[in-house]
Parts: sequence; C-alpha cells; structure tokens
Amino acid sequence: MPRSTRTFFLFCCAAALASCSASESGAAANGQAKGGGDASLQETLAEPAPRGDVALSVETIAEGLVNPWSVAFLPGGDMLVTEREGRLRIIRDGELVEEPVSGVPEVLAWNQGGLFDVLLHPNFAENRLLYLAYAHGTRDENATRVARATFDGETLGDLEVLYDAKPLKDTGHHFGGRMVWGGDGKLYLTLGEGSRYKEKAQDMATSFGAVVRLNEDGSIPDDNPDFGEGALPELYSKGHRNAQGFAYDAERDILWETEHGARGGDEINIIEPGANYGWPLATYGIDYNGAKITPFTEYEGTKQPEKYWTPSIAPSGLAVYRGDMFADWDGDLLVGALAGTALHRVMIENGKPAGEERYLVDRAARIRDVSVGPDGAIYVTTEDRGGAPVGEVLRLTPQ
Repeated sequence: MPRSTRTFFLFCCAAALASCSASESGAAANGQAKGGGDASLQETLAEPAPRGDVALSVETIAEGLVNPWSVAFLPGGDMLVTEREGRLRIIRDGELVEEPVSGVPEVLAWNQGGLFDVLLHPNFAENRLLYLAYAHGTRDENATRVARATFDGETLGDLEVLYDAKPLKDTGHHFGGRMVWGGDGKLYLTLGEGSRYKEKAQDMATSFGAVVRLNEDGSIPDDNPDFGEGALPELYSKGHRNAQGFAYDAERDILWETEHGARGGDEINIIEPGANYGWPLATYGIDYNGAKITPFTEYEGTKQPEKYWTPSIAPSGLAVYRGDMFADWDGDLLVGALAGTALHRVMIENGKPAGEERYLVDRAARIRDVSVGPDGAIYVTTEDRGGAPVGEVLRLTPQ
C-alpha cells in the first residue's frame, strides 16, 4: 500500500469509529431510502431517470414469498427462489410449491443476514450441483458462507461448505452474497464490509469489501491477482462497500457489479483483477448522519465507477439483457432498486453506460433480484420491509 494510501487509511479508521453508530442505524433497513437535508448533498442530487417508453406486460408468477432474494432457472422449466429467512422454494408448472426444499443449511436470518444467492453449476444438467451463499454463525460471530449441494428436484444432499469470508464480524449488515460464473469457469463472490468495519475494505488481510475468485470446489486459483504481502489469496478486487448486483456479460467478457453507497454514491463498476474500487478512501456519498466519510470522490490508485447515483437508488439485483424479446435492449444492464422502487434499464454503448430509464415505477415495489429467463423474458423479485409474506416473482414481457 503506498504511503499516501496508508496515511489516509488511518484517517478512514478514525472516521469509521466516529460514525459507525449512525451508519449501523441508517443501514438497518437493508437498502432504505438514503436522501436527506444535507445542503452539500442536495447540491449534487441528480434528477431521477425518465420513465421508460416500452409498455410492459407484468405477469405474477408467484406471490406470498418472504423477501425473495434470488432466482435460478432449472432445466425443464422449474425455478428456484431463495427467501432470505432461510427457505429455498420451487416454482413448478407455474405454481409455488407449498413445501420448501429440504436439506437447506441453517442460516443466520438476522437483520440483513439470511439466505442470499442460488447459482447452478454450469453443468447442472449432468451433475445436479448448485451453490448457495448465505449468512452463517451468530450475532456476535458471523460471515458470508458459500456451500454447494446436489439437488434431485425435491431435496438438497451432500452439502459441502466451500468458503467462509474472514474474519468473522459482529454486525448484521453488508454481507454481499452475490455469485456468478466468469468466462474462465471460476466462481466469483461479492462480500460486504460489515458497515461498521468500512476501513477493512482497504485491509488486504481480510475479505471485507471484496470480490473473491474461487475454483468450483472452493479452492483458490493459482492465477489470482497478488495484493501484496499478507494478502488473502482469494482476493480478486477490493475497496467495495456492499455489492448486491453481479452479472457476467459473456459477449463482451465484462464482469459488471453494482454496490450500495451510503447517502448517495451507489455505483456501477466493471470488475478487473487486482483493482481497488476506493471505498472508503473515495465515494460520491456521505454518511447517514450527514458527516463526510472522506473529502475525496477520487483517490490515487483506485478506480472510478462507470456510473454512480446520488441520491441512492439502493441497487440490488443485476442482469445483462441478452435475447430477442427486447431486441433494442440487447447488451443493456437491468438494475433492481430498493430505495428507488423501480427497475432501471442502463443503456450500454461501447461497453459503457450511456443512458438510463425506469420501469415499474407505479408499482412502488422494492426490486431485489433481476434475471433474464431462458425464454428471453425478464424476471424480478419484489420484497417487503416487515417480514409479511407479500414478496412476488414477476415476469416482464413487451405488451
């Protein structure tokens, strides 16, 4: 770490200790609206993206879910849906199966913790392997975990823990928990920085605020980037806050990520090996109590976001649209918004964000996950704030 970065790292440690209490309370709603009356923030507020002009047909595929977090499409047409409270559900023949899948590991369903992503192995049709990301442990000692298991259509079996974030933390915030397969066949996982421990996003001896890269069996690839002496070998990138959107575009060979800022500063990033994305050295947001996290929006040795939102939309769920159903959207990003309660389409030109529009605005639903189905339709999950079973899986097609 360069001397200037080390010096500012000490500043961030002090700032984190001073503001962690306000950050924790502000973050507790897991992506709540983060606007405020701070004058310096108000001066930089962007106008909301315009409403999209494509008329959508919205079909409810399933309802009565509790905080549906992720969707996976099975061969043959079934769907799997995770509920953050720790259940894995099946949608079969257009109906939500009443009984959850058995064999799901115990999760820490506390605050923002719970069962997060479900991801099929690329050869699932042959090996029946799937991967789960979830919070495990206790309120005093917890972390994001990845496990894999076989799925026979009804039950999980042969559960195997592959990876635990480190070190353990004592907060219920900022777990990350999104997984994708890269074009290299490696498993990529996002990890949050625990909110209270924001300075550890710059500590290479931890996996806080990181994207990690694993082999399919959880072992560490030999060609991972080197972050220096004492760094964890699984690190692929650092300097993240809480990434809950993750998508790989195979046609462009781009790994896209979206992450939550605090009050402002939500980001879209292109993830590159060995890169540092700046948190908390640089951000376009401020803390929940109105204090500055840092005086810098840019910092030497760190990457700038491809796009940022101020005020926050609380992005969660990310997909690259590839398909014929929305032909004009091919290659664009679809971003779910929790605070913005909309589906954002971010137009991509020459590999960069070039425009934006919003859909499902009148529905006023928190969009947790976004996926493109094998049929080319767009699938989103909506969630509640209070634990009531009102979450939905929606299928979107052009009218």
